[in-house]
Amino acid sequence: MAVPKAHYSLAILVILFVVSNCQNACNPECKAKEPFNCDNSLTFNRTGFPKNFTFGAATSAYQIEGAAHRALNGWDYYTHRYPERVPDRSSGDVACDSYDLYKEDVKLLKRLKVQAYRLSIAWSRVLPKGRLTGGVDENGIAYYNNLINELKANGIEPFVTIFHWDVPQTLEDEYGGFLSPRIVEDFKNYAELLFQRFGDRVKFWITLNQPYSLSSKGYGDGSYPPGRCTGCEFGGDSGTEPYIVTHHQLLAHAEAVSLYRKRYQKFQGGKIGTTLIGRWFAPLNETSDLDQAAARRAFQFFVGWYVYIFSMN
Repeated sequence: MAVPKAHYSLAILVILFVVSNCQNACNPECKAKEPFNCDNSLTFNRTGFPKNFTFGAATSAYQIEGAAHRALNGWDYYTHRYPERVPDRSSGDVACDSYDLYKEDVKLLKRLKVQAYRLSIAWSRVLPKGRLTGGVDENGIAYYNNLINELKANGIEPFVTIFHWDVPQTLEDEYGGFLSPRIVEDFKNYAELLFQRFGDRVKFWITLNQPYSLSSKGYGDGSYPPGRCTGCEFGGDSGTEPYIVTHHQLLAHAEAVSLYRKRYQKFQGGKIGTTLIGRWFAPLNETSDLDQAAARRAFQFFVGWYVYIFSMN
């Protein structure tokens, strides 16, 4: 019997513009080639795009904010423990210091004429202990209030990601984060806090960023926090843990979506969903039934199980 084979090509689903005050931003040596000259905002416009197309930019909290006035999360621990696993051995300790420079970042967004900005909330910035019983950090709440207000004042719609892979380290230490079903209730309570504090202005919510990536890289090959895999220093089982983590992510998503729709959507008027990463798989031999089946199976393992479950919520 022939062995079914498939190859894949990556479908780019999201163009991510990271706009912040990195020191090398717009230096001559790092300028992009025309027409994307970062000194000329007129090159960014809606010409050629459908009328309902939203031109936006996106970041995540750990990538840009810096760790000032925030409790530790899994990325903090991981990048300090395994600096060699980051290509330039950097960390999010300072990053682009968007925590202090968010107004300058919004000015850059306005220069680019964006209509929307996707940001993520740092779970440990608003809940240092990871859960409501550990107390709410009102300074963290104030930071995101100020950022959201600044965006709205400049005509930029905030799209808020509730979780972008940054599990509070306290929850990792206490029960293993997304390896435990206990994460579901803590995630729901964390999401409700955000709905309560920001939902009057935020009309677009994203529960999880690319859940496949957290499961496969955090627990399959250990290249993301918490760095678990078969044979990894922190232990793990690459054959089972990615599925356990995915299961708990799906439950967390379902709980947050259900809560929002029942308690908040009617009077806040927002929408809620998630963000998936996808790859398209094509059969190595188009005429082979086995290869075609292999391509379909690969797609289902990568995208299908998330799409199916999320479509039910």
